[in-house]
Parts: sequence; structure tokens; C-alpha cells
Amino acid sequence: MSINPYSALAETVPSVLIQGFVLLMLVLILFGTVIQMIHHKNITYFFNNAKKAKLSAERELGTGEKATIIAKTVVHDIATTAELGAGKRRIAHVLGMWGTILFWVASVVMIFCYTSSETATPTLWPMMWHIGAIMTCVGGYWFWLFLRVDVLAEAHPWYRIIKADLFVLTLLACATFGLAWSYTQSLSLENRWDDKVFLILYIVSNLALFGGVYWSKFAHMFYKPGAAIQKNLAEADGSRDNLPPLAEAPKQFGLGIKREQPKHY
Repeated sequence: MSINPYSALAETVPSVLIQGFVLLMLVLILFGTVIQMIHHKNITYFFNNAKKAKLSAERELGTGEKATIIAKTVVHDIATTAELGAGKRRIAHVLGMWGTILFWVASVVMIFCYTSSETATPTLWPMMWHIGAIMTCVGGYWFWLFLRVDVLAEAHPWYRIIKADLFVLTLLACATFGLAWSYTQSLSLENRWDDKVFLILYIVSNLALFGGVYWSKFAHMFYKPGAAIQKNLAEADGSRDNLPPLAEAPKQFGLGIKREQPKHY
């Protein structure tokens, strides 16, 4: 948990190649996201929707009020995935999201700052890397095996895979193979071969994750925060995304809703 796996890797692979691989992944993210935006016209829809909302706004928000709404959205809606409500699905998403953030941030810091033989890696960064990977695995496998909507609602088996699952599966593969590579690398045994196998699987899973941005839900990480901010701004200025206001009457579902857990449409 306290060993920097990239520092050990840099003993046999030049650190410039490891850093170049990270830069290549960033280029793949940018390229895939831009191509997806052009093809699906997400940005065009977003700005057109914002223009319509501005025309139907009941009042104009000040700069300070906008800043407050954006800050609350980031802290409440985005950082804690509040849109999912209280429950297991939200906990799984929070674990996966923050675990991935810790995993990626620690990877970048260790690769660019602590792969030289002359620098010692502070314990904080490898601990953050391993804990982040574990959080990603716990949240991701929990979601995949037990909480997916199509499994509960449409009676599909857990192993049914569609294109939309590419992001979560490749993300889980990265965290899983990364942990396996780090563990096998730390074992002081001669004539090792399994650490190289897990390293190759780790590299391939990263290529699939970042190279598959166009086909996966990876880009949604950039769209959803913007959509959440726009939604809260629209509610504050009265435009409500051109939707009617909420009724003040209490919700009436009847006693039948208490009979069973909702598992179908």
C-alpha cells in the first residue's frame, strides 16, 4: 500500500515513456470527447436549450446569486450525486467516483513527480492510489453485480453487456489489474512473470478506457455537471427548462406502492 508501483517500473522502463503514455491518454480523452460532441451535437443542444430558457425566464439572476447556485450544485449535486437520492445506488456511485478521482490524481502525481531514482515517494500518494483503486472496485462491482437498473427492472442477467457498459467495465478492469500488478510487483520473488502479465492487462485496459471515449459514457462526466448547473439556474430564474411548475398538491401513489419493491416498469 505504501509502494509507488510506477517508481519500480521506472527502473526498467524510461520514465519519459511512462509519462508519454499518460499524455497519450489525455489526447485520447480530448479527441474522443470532441468527436462525440460533434457527432451527437451535445454542445449545440445545450446552448440552444440555454437560449430558450433565457427567453422564458421570469427574472434575471445576479452574478453573486449565479455563483452561489453553481457552488451549491458542485458541492451537493455533483460531489455527492444527490440526483440519485438516498440509497445503495448513490453510495456505490460516490465510492466509484471519488475512488476513481483519487486513483487518477495519485497516478499523475507519482508518474510525473516520483519516477526518478533520486526522489523518494511520500507515503501519501501510493496510499491514495491503492485506496482509490479499492474504492473504485467496491463501488463498481457493487453497482455492476447488484444495482444495475436493467438487471432489477428488465430481468436481464448480470453478465449481459452492451455498448453503454464499456465505461464501467474498462474502469473496473483498470482498477483491478492495477491493484493486481502492484501486489505481484511488491512480492520479492525471483523469476517473476505474473507482474508483467498484470502490467500488460493494466495497459490494455487503460487503452480501452481512454481510447473508447467516443463509444462509452466517459464523456458524460463532462456533460452532467454542466446539465446540473443549467437545471438549477433555470429553476432559480423561473424558466424551468420550459417545463410547467411543480404542483403544490401532495404526491398520491396509493397503498399499492407499499406491497413490493419496484422492479418493473
